[in-house]
Amino acid sequence: MKILYATSEAVPFCKTGGLADVAGSLPAALAEQGAEVAVVLPLYQKVREKFGDQLQFICYDYVDLAWRHSYCGLFALERDGVTWYFLDNEQYFNRPNLYGYGDDNERFGFFSRAVVKMLDHMKFWPEVIHCNDWQTALIPIYLSDDGVREDRYRSIKTALTIHNIEYQGRYGLNTLGDLFGLDQGWANDGTIIMDGDVNLIKGAILCADAVNAVSPTYANELKMAYFAHRLEDIMRQCEYKLSGVLNGIDMKLYDPAADTRITKNYSADDVSGKAENKLALQRMVGLREEADTPILAIVSRLVSHKGLDLICEVLHDIMELPVQLVILGKGDQKYEEFFHWAAQQYQGRMAVMLDYNEALSMAIYSGADLFLMPSKSEPCGLSQMIAMRYGTVPIVRETGGLRDSVQPYEAWRDAGTGFTFANYASGDMLYVIREAVYLYKDYPEAFARLQGRAMKCDFSWNRSAKEYLRIYDTITGRAWAVEEAPAEEKPVKKTRKTAAKKTAEKAEEKKPAAKKTAAKKTTEKAAEKKSAAKKTTKKAEVVESAPAETTEEAPVKKTRKTAVKKETTKKETTKKGPAKSKKDDAAE
Repeated sequence: MKILYATSEAVPFCKTGGLADVAGSLPAALAEQGAEVAVVLPLYQKVREKFGDQLQFICYDYVDLAWRHSYCGLFALERDGVTWYFLDNEQYFNRPNLYGYGDDNERFGFFSRAVVKMLDHMKFWPEVIHCNDWQTALIPIYLSDDGVREDRYRSIKTALTIHNIEYQGRYGLNTLGDLFGLDQGWANDGTIIMDGDVNLIKGAILCADAVNAVSPTYANELKMAYFAHRLEDIMRQCEYKLSGVLNGIDMKLYDPAADTRITKNYSADDVSGKAENKLALQRMVGLREEADTPILAIVSRLVSHKGLDLICEVLHDIMELPVQLVILGKGDQKYEEFFHWAAQQYQGRMAVMLDYNEALSMAIYSGADLFLMPSKSEPCGLSQMIAMRYGTVPIVRETGGLRDSVQPYEAWRDAGTGFTFANYASGDMLYVIREAVYLYKDYPEAFARLQGRAMKCDFSWNRSAKEYLRIYDTITGRAWAVEEAPAEEKPVKKTRKTAAKKTAEKAEEKKPAAKKTAAKKTTEKAAEKKSAAKKTTKKAEVVESAPAETTEEAPVKKTRKTAVKKETTKKETTKKGPAKSKKDDAAE
């Protein structure tokens, strides 16, 4: 299986969110499963600065995007069994940030067009191109468009992963031809148009051979108006090709027993080192050094769908509990201002860092006791998995991947891996926070067992990679080829029959002598009965119906047959006299 993974960001080269973690781990996991994998992404300024000396220049070509005719360089790097390709165009990608520019539509329109154009220069022709979010959504559309003119593009199947359907790539109708270089027919048939705008995700959903969400629950939620951001009808229309695969994390990168980014290493079997990480975190962010007070942590973008409204509503109630609160993230101004103000009210008990810092985030994952994610919607979420890996017990709302990855704590049978609540309500969230805090304070042994179960959860990419390979097999027809193979070409069935036959023969050989003797006697008795039956049959051989011993035969049949025989010729009656006499006696 030859797979080209197209993404706009990937760890360790560049990152703004969870997509980078997925793109940095999944391709290597697919390669471990035996697939031939390459990844293609833009050659950003950050990538050039950090990895420029490791990149190998392959070639260059020119890419046509509508009336534009632009240079595109191709660079490559081998890493973890995966070939990483970088598409170079300084006009579009030699910028400090990955996104947030007024011409993002043109930048990623060029990138999608260039991916298709540069296929000839890559080391293999892919069977599947796996696209991610709106930045690569034009690839399935361009392949369909080019496939009308060139047969070779029809052989490529496409899969689209939706990491967050809120970001759809919506632009004015004038961009269809002038910017993206697509014919008006794509708008006339409604493939790429929604509410009067070009909608790249909609077009990709309709054109891709498989559509995947990043968790099973999120795949179901996308068919509901509340979660689908007006695409619920399209998702239901394409339900036949929709699936959900829960993301994983890099279990080697996020390993508390070997992580050099944390103060003290520890494991699920010995969590004593976590206390030192907690103390280091308290000193780092200015919290009181209280070993017995649980630290409740939030590492998140400060935006509404992360459930921050619920936290704002009951923040003072939370701070009345014997708990410390630490928040790391940046986002909407209203949340930044609120948390900054609140931290002034609870100095020593609440710390807020309006930034994103990788080192500080790892200090929080390893040093906190509880991790809060009350998301309004969460396609998958990786933070709760990382927190669990480091023994920081999650408190989450049951939505998307949070529901699929965190099992609710059940005290009555000492089970679960975290605390959950279903309704998007601040009261429900506050209830489970209280439950978690008091379990930590009053039942430390039960909390330690809960912590241990969370740390032992398997969120490795190997599990997810196998599910993705099944999707690829389905759209390329490999699975169908196996099912439709002729019987004589299925050695499995023959092997099973042969094995069954041999087993039966061995079992027969292993029977005790007594059983064999009994079987022999039974056979002899059966033979005697057969002999007696034959003798009886000979005596009544003139009878056409069942033998006399078969007394359970319906008398109606005998009567009918007797009546028929009475109408036969006299010669025939004379020959069958004895039998007729017996039947008549029976009738009387």
